[in-house]
Amino acid sequence: MTSHFARRLADIQPFHVMELLRRARELEAQGCDIIHMEVGEPDFSTPPPMVEAATRFLATGDVQYTAALGLPRLRDAIARFYHDHLKADVAPERIVVTPGASGALILALAATTDPGDEWLLPDPGYPSNRHIVRSFEGVARALPVDAATRYQPTPGQLGAAWSPRTRGIVVASPSNPTGTLLDASELVALRDAVRARAGTLIVDEIYQGLTYGVDASTVLQSVDDVFVVNSFSKYFGMTGWRLGWLVVPAGYEREIEKLAQHFFISASTPAQHAALAAFAPATIELLEARRAEFAVRRDTLLPALRELGFVVAAEPQGAFYIYADVSRLADDSAALAHRLIEEAGVAATPGLDFGDHESRRHLRIAYTTRAERLLEAAERIERLHLSR
Repeated sequence: MTSHFARRLADIQPFHVMELLRRARELEAQGCDIIHMEVGEPDFSTPPPMVEAATRFLATGDVQYTAALGLPRLRDAIARFYHDHLKADVAPERIVVTPGASGALILALAATTDPGDEWLLPDPGYPSNRHIVRSFEGVARALPVDAATRYQPTPGQLGAAWSPRTRGIVVASPSNPTGTLLDASELVALRDAVRARAGTLIVDEIYQGLTYGVDASTVLQSVDDVFVVNSFSKYFGMTGWRLGWLVVPAGYEREIEKLAQHFFISASTPAQHAALAAFAPATIELLEARRAEFAVRRDTLLPALRELGFVVAAEPQGAFYIYADVSRLADDSAALAHRLIEEAGVAATPGLDFGDHESRRHLRIAYTTRAERLLEAAERIERLHLSR
């Protein structure tokens, strides 16, 4: 058979952190001890109430498709969570349960993107966003952001970058890779700037709940004419279950349902039954204890990195990442990441995964492992005597 590859594939880059993880696994197979600070996956297991709920459901043997929009009980539970914990009123009809947050973003972009439409994406930002835009024949335009604005876009930047072809902007709060937040007034200002241009705002809230020193929040407390992407992976600890959700603006429900029917049929039924236990008081109590542990890890790693010469100009208030400037220590963060894994057994992600803007100066370091292991990683790095 003659191979034919769609032209869009030439623009789809590999996820470099996964390449790094593969090397880490190779070294571990050789007996090396690797401290994993590269992948955005907490080291906590799925909370027992969720596992028990899935086990009870599986024991019935009645594992069939759900409705394309998700289990009605789960959509109701998510709506109650917004009301009770986040002080936002969201109708269950606007909530779509998806195969991970990626499935939610795919639906939002598929419903709004025509060929040639431009989406503004903060750089640095989550890499898959630009590739999903490209997959729907849209154009991803980088919006360079830096520590001066906590790596978040402003209405002024948005206005300067907006063109007749711009469809909208995707923002994240908390952000990957920087862990920074947009507060309510900033989100409203961005929404107003987008709405004035008849555009679309998509807000990535998949790290919602993982905030430190500030309460968890949602853009839906203030506005409702936006798409909101969320996930059970991060705060709720269900990475491998592949479950997320999308909140859609009123009027999009039926069109999104049609897309979900064809793209996914439905999200995993066992995962949805597990998620029914996500909002139980016992589960929330456990998740809040884990959030406190993440705060300890952040407060352990930040000063240790700074003592080594890493510069963290915008401290993370959410997620579980530190975005560090390593230009005092190396000319290229990718080369440094490979040296760290090969010579120190420390895995971290180079900035090139997250865009082009000053990417060679930065590493993303995840504090998803125990505090004592984080300190051990710092000690290993110190022994390398890094300097330019």
